[in-house]
Amino acid sequence: MWDSHAKKKGATRLYRTYVCFIHYPVLELIGVMSMGTLEKLAVLADGAKYDVSCASSGVNKHNRDGIGNSKSFGICHTWSADGRCVSLLKILLTNYCIYNCNYCVNRNQNDIPRASFTPREVADLTIQFYRRNYIEGLFLSSGIERSPNHTMERIYQVLDILRHEYHFYGYIHVKVIPGADPALVNKTGLLADRMSINIEQPTEQSLKLLAPQKTLPVLFAPMNQIHHQMTQNASERKIFRHVQKFVPAGQSTQMIVGASKDSDLSIIKATETLYNRFQLKRVYYSAYVPVNEGPNLPALSTSPPLLREHRLYQADWLLRFYSFKADEIVNEQSPFLDTDFDPKISWALRNMQLFPLEINQASYEELLRIPGVGVTSAQRIIRQRRLGNISYNHLKKMGVVLKRAKYFITCQGCYYGGIPAESALVRQALTPVAKPVQLCLF
Repeated sequence: MWDSHAKKKGATRLYRTYVCFIHYPVLELIGVMSMGTLEKLAVLADGAKYDVSCASSGVNKHNRDGIGNSKSFGICHTWSADGRCVSLLKILLTNYCIYNCNYCVNRNQNDIPRASFTPREVADLTIQFYRRNYIEGLFLSSGIERSPNHTMERIYQVLDILRHEYHFYGYIHVKVIPGADPALVNKTGLLADRMSINIEQPTEQSLKLLAPQKTLPVLFAPMNQIHHQMTQNASERKIFRHVQKFVPAGQSTQMIVGASKDSDLSIIKATETLYNRFQLKRVYYSAYVPVNEGPNLPALSTSPPLLREHRLYQADWLLRFYSFKADEIVNEQSPFLDTDFDPKISWALRNMQLFPLEINQASYEELLRIPGVGVTSAQRIIRQRRLGNISYNHLKKMGVVLKRAKYFITCQGCYYGGIPAESALVRQALTPVAKPVQLCLF
C-alpha cells in the first residue's frame, strides 16, 4: 500500500534518507527488491527513528537447526558494552495510524508519505539483510492501522514467518499494541526476545492533553500481563526444562521529554513506579523533537532538551544500580534536575552533613553515594579492605574519580580536598571553568 502522495516526493530522496539512517550500503539489494519496496523501506525506516527504546542488552540464545544467534551483549543500532558496533533493521510495519497523538509525526492528521509492509515483506527484508551481514536482528514497531488487534496480528505473523518458516533465531524486539487481545500478546511474546509498550507521558493529565485516545490503565494492562507471564514462565522453567521462553530479554518503555510541562520529579517518580511494579529492564527517555504545531506543544523552533535527557538517564542509573529513591534525587522544592551537575553530585551537595566518609570504614551502600565512586570501584574497595587498609594513592587505581571524590572522603583519617567540606565551597570547586574563546580578526 504505497500512497500516491509519497510517489510525488521522488524515490531518489527517500532512498538517500534510508541509506543515511541505516548506515549500511544496500546497493546489492536493488537487484533483489523492487523499487516499490525500497520506497516503502525509506519511509518506514525514517518513521521509526523517533523510537529510542531499542535495547542495548539482549539474551543468549543458540540455535540447533536454523540461522542466526542472539548474544547477551545485545542487538542495537549503537555501540555495545564490549565495544562492538551492532545493528538491527529498525522499521515500522506501517505508519498509517488511527490515533492523533499531538507529539507523533505519524498522527492521522499529518500530510506525510504513508506506506505499509505486509508481514511477508518484513520477514523477507530481515532475512535478506541478515544474510548480507548488514544486521543482526530486527526492531519492529508500528502505527495502529484499523485496530489494535489487526496490527498486533500482523506483527505476530512477521515473527511466525521468521521463527517457523525461516528458522531465524536472531534478536527480535517488537512493540506491543495497547488494547490488543491478551492472547495475541501472549503468542507474540513466545516468539520475541524483548517487548516494549511506550507510555510516552508520565501522567494521566499529560496523556489527556497530548494523546486523548490513550489512558495509562490501557497502557499498563499489557505491561502487567507481560510481567506476570514472565514470572510464571520462569517458575515453570525451573520444573520443566523445555518450556518455551516468554520474552527472555524482558520489557522496556519510552517517555518523551519536553513535549509536555511535566517536571523531572514527575518523570522520575513514574519511572520508579514502573521499575517497582513491572520490573522493567529499561526506561528510555527521548528528547522531544518538534515535528508538529499545536497550542499544547513547544514551538517548532525549540531545540530538543538533550541535556535534560542526559540528566534523566543519569538519574535512572541511580535508581537502578545505586539504591536511590526518586525523592532523594528530586523533590517538591527542586522538581528539576540540576543542569550544572549530575544528580549524584547534586544530592551530595544538598547533604554535606553526611560527608566526608572514611573510605576504610564506609559500608558498600555508603560508598555508592560518594561522587566519583561507581559500582565497580566500590566493589574493589570492599574486596581490598579485607586484605588491609586502603591509602589515598590506591583509589585512582581502583577506578575512583578523585577530582570529584576528594571533597567527600577521608582516607586513613586524612582529608585531601584542600578546602573545607562545605556545600558552597565544594560547588564552586566542582563548577567547570569556562574555556577562553579564541577571537578571530576576520
